[in-house]
Amino acid sequence: MRGLFTFGNKRSSPYPMKLKGHDGWVLAVAFSPDSRLVGSASLDGTVKLWDPATGQGRGTFEGHSGCVRAIAFSPDSKLVASTSLDRTIRLWELATGQCRRILKGHEDSVQAVAFSPDNKLVASASTDLTVRLWDPVTGQGRRELKGHHQSVWAVAFSPDSKLVASASLDGTVRLWDPATGQGRGTLEGHSDSVRAVAFSPDGKLVASASHDYTVRLWDPATGQGYKTFKGHINWVQAVAFSPDSKLVVSASLDHTIRLWDRATGQSYGMLEGHKDSVQAVAFSPNGKLVASSSNDRTIRLWDPATAQR
Repeated sequence: MRGLFTFGNKRSSPYPMKLKGHDGWVLAVAFSPDSRLVGSASLDGTVKLWDPATGQGRGTFEGHSGCVRAIAFSPDSKLVASTSLDRTIRLWELATGQCRRILKGHEDSVQAVAFSPDNKLVASASTDLTVRLWDPVTGQGRRELKGHHQSVWAVAFSPDSKLVASASLDGTVRLWDPATGQGRGTLEGHSDSVRAVAFSPDGKLVASASHDYTVRLWDPATGQGYKTFKGHINWVQAVAFSPDSKLVVSASLDHTIRLWDRATGQSYGMLEGHKDSVQAVAFSPNGKLVASSSNDRTIRLWDPATAQR
């Protein structure tokens, strides 16, 4: 991929790039740790892999009996995890496309999945009100985290793997110790359901996205709010940090992706092009691209330097 990215150069950059292939809403998007693949999950029941340099498809994983809600790459780039309304998490071998494990235990649809950065755990979040922790090698359940009062829609690990954050329709973000299963605090302040959660790569902040149209930043050590980002005019469905932790990116049902300056809370710019609600967003680990997925059945790749200010 060397030489293909021309950050900030609109004339020679192939971005924004549109990826088409799904037959339903595209509900999730993620980059591989080396930024060489993009994965997408769809209402059509499949997971697809793409080359972000060319936009070409690199494979399709099929096996879930329901809509695929979320995906995540393992830190060692050997596995892709996917979750579904069929109540399971599947672990796929990236090299072969084969399903290595099917994780069963949730009593309702599984809405989110994350690998711990140390690659020792998989966390899943479900509308059965729980977060579950699994061993990715054996497929055995490790812990069940209970405390939310409504469906859990998102889950994330801290960079040191010592905390799990979960976001819920009950309007809160909860922090957990994955080693013990004990709660480590509740982040409260949103006035509506919390749809997404992410840790900053430097571990100093948690970001949450809500149906109250805002993104909030929190200090996970104290539980105190740090900043509130306002600008979206509909539910905010997704949130992520840039690899250097300086920018926050959010996606909304208002059809837009917004970039925010973490330090000032000011808008850094906006990315527009989707024809329907934007469901997911991710920064590439090399910081050169933003990926988004939408109800318009496409994935789009953007150069963040071209955001409209």
